[in-house]
Amino acid sequence: MKLKNTLGLAIGTIVAATSFGALAQGQGAVEIEGFAKKEQYDSARNFKNNGNLFGGSVGYFLTDDVELRLGYDEVHNVRSDDGRNIKGADTALDALYHFNKPGDMLRPYVSAGFSDQSIGQNGSGGRNRSTFANVGAGAKLYFTENFYARAGVEAQYNIDQGDTEWAPSVGIGVNFGGGSKKVEAAPVEAAPAVCSDSDNDGVCDNVDKCPNTPANVTVDANGCPAVAEVVRVQLDVKFDFDKSVVKPNSYSDIKNLADFMKQYPQTTTTVEGHTDSVGPDAYNQKLSQRRADAVKQVLVNQYGVGGNRVQSKGYGETRPVADNATDAGRAVNRRVEAEVEAQAK
Repeated sequence: MKLKNTLGLAIGTIVAATSFGALAQGQGAVEIEGFAKKEQYDSARNFKNNGNLFGGSVGYFLTDDVELRLGYDEVHNVRSDDGRNIKGADTALDALYHFNKPGDMLRPYVSAGFSDQSIGQNGSGGRNRSTFANVGAGAKLYFTENFYARAGVEAQYNIDQGDTEWAPSVGIGVNFGGGSKKVEAAPVEAAPAVCSDSDNDGVCDNVDKCPNTPANVTVDANGCPAVAEVVRVQLDVKFDFDKSVVKPNSYSDIKNLADFMKQYPQTTTTVEGHTDSVGPDAYNQKLSQRRADAVKQVLVNQYGVGGNRVQSKGYGETRPVADNATDAGRAVNRRVEAEVEAQAK
């Protein structure tokens, strides 16, 4: 009971210290997960069957890739050779290193750490306490930026008894609190102002560099008519041959475009699909449209850009940007492009 209370206190402290305002992956994020394991016990334990372990964990991302995770699970459905139920619990502290980038759909990981196990037979006076060194690997699949499923396997070396056990596991979790990566806009010069014309001569007062500036217009620090600076973001998503499925490594680039459009809500864009020259023209036209539609769906459904702000259009093989006579050139031509620009104020 004390162990459960300690775990609950640790989870509560981390969650309370984390902001719920920014829902994103990356450094500072917290992940809470419920999981199930199938423990493959060493034969020296003399158990009739392997165990079902159910529990939960809370993790904190020290960096974009490194997570420190505290987990707790309880043992179920295990019997000894004499028919007694085996009960117990495990507490683990592991470090996970994630591959790919925050925001990618798939993030493989490797893990290492230690766990403490207390296990025994119902009705017997003693319990076996063991310390394990853990190593593992797996992957997390993010359905959205904040919800994921995980599958992995751990090897657990019993430091006290010298044997090794295995535990494949699956879990469902939620991710929140990390810092979102912002789209960097070009720097803007000193805030403009509307010039005055106190003597009613039709031009700005006290202007040095632009003496003929008309009255009542927006001017910069020098008194010259202010020109809004244009900022833009471009998207180039590549596709496999004869495919219209957006690859996981393209999601972060699409998210950058979505973030830009949220930063400038007046913007719209056309997502343009293209193919290489392999295959009939009519088929390539439809394939290019499916590719454009797929990217639009990610922008709208995954990252929340309004559907009325995104158009999709397929151009088939009519607009190559590389030589279709080579494999490398055809790979470049299998793409979806988009561009958004806005005036920075």
